[in-house]
Amino acid sequence: MREIKAETISQTITQLCKEANFNLPEDVLSALESALKREKTPRAQEIIKDLLENAAIAHRERLPLCQDTGMAAVFLEIGQEVMIVKGDLKEAINAGVRRGYREGYLRKSVVKDPLIRENTGDNTPAILHIGIVPGEKLKITVFPKGFGSENVSALTNLLPSQGKEGVKEFILKTVKKSGAKGCPPLVVGVGLGGTMEKAALLAKQALLRPLNSHHQDKHIAQLEEETLEEINQLGIGPQGLGGETTALGVNIETYPTHIAGLPVAVNISCHALRQARRVL
Repeated sequence: MREIKAETISQTITQLCKEANFNLPEDVLSALESALKREKTPRAQEIIKDLLENAAIAHRERLPLCQDTGMAAVFLEIGQEVMIVKGDLKEAINAGVRRGYREGYLRKSVVKDPLIRENTGDNTPAILHIGIVPGEKLKITVFPKGFGSENVSALTNLLPSQGKEGVKEFILKTVKKSGAKGCPPLVVGVGLGGTMEKAALLAKQALLRPLNSHHQDKHIAQLEEETLEEINQLGIGPQGLGGETTALGVNIETYPTHIAGLPVAVNISCHALRQARRVL
């Protein structure tokens, strides 16, 4: 049994909160550069150039990529042979987020009560997802999610008879309805199957997958490609001002579901698909 101190986890999360907010992932940078080469609309080209310049400045000056530094979602993959010692795991995570947002001068965006709206002042509590996996390692992913894009995400339960076309129609409808609100170019995460809450989680986990990857099942990979192509034919374009680059990628994750259902969740991210990870 391998022991990992709670404080080690806390310190790691502090660093990951800052890294995620200051650095755009390489796959996203590559996708933006590729989009710039394909884009034919001058205004859209200029916007993509601005996004790339913004990313370069944020990285160089260690400044947030966006004023909305997100609500921190933390994904843990804990090996079965790992024991967390000398502290409470949940509190260690929140302490790490609290410190990271303070040290990084990141905006505190979390309110204590959804209706009263009093700010907690430190961007906690984080959203925590824990998975148990074989082995003696601990993988931590910090995913700060801004709410411009979170607000235009959606969930539905289709009839099984609606099938592939129904899924595609719902994704396209969600993106079209979002317009400029999600700050395109977008990354579209989709969860298919499971139950209502499982589909929503799958959609968010899909956003953690590299943009240059494809689903292992060929028919789902084909659906990803087809949907991306149709999204980019909507003409919304970068920042909603027109063009051929409404989305940089569509990632779909699936799970077995009930014979009577077809849950579909769409979790939208702006181009600032901020995430940072470490394996302890």
